[in-house]
Amino acid sequence: MGGLHHVEVWVPDLGRAERSWGWLLGELGWTPEQSWPAGRSWRLGPTYLVLEESTALSSRRHDRLAPGLNHLAFHAGPPAAVDRLVAGSSAYGWSLLFADRHPYAGGPDNYAGYLTDESGFEVELCASVPTPGD
Repeated sequence: MGGLHHVEVWVPDLGRAERSWGWLLGELGWTPEQSWPAGRSWRLGPTYLVLEESTALSSRRHDRLAPGLNHLAFHAGPPAAVDRLVAGSSAYGWSLLFADRHPYAGGPDNYAGYLTDESGFEVELCASVPTPGD
């Protein structure tokens, strides 16, 4: 009870979003679940994520600085996995945010990659922190 069930993201260009998000979600272990003319979904365990190109969009670009969703943060494995994802992301339409502070843009104890796609959506790829005894 209380876990995230699903997230639905309205995108202005499904093909472009499928290229960037599909690659990233696949790299993070999500599997494609459904496909229909205006959308796609991926699943990881009990949670799924939908990308949909809705005809009801009021804007063609997401503004992460406006009220609403700022970003989605994903567990991305050890720091080396974050580095690998960041390094490969530009080939799929992602750009590194806060490059001057990468990989500690979130602070000295937060190893992460912050990426934005061509539609303005941001993701944070959070490195796992070893627990004592690992």
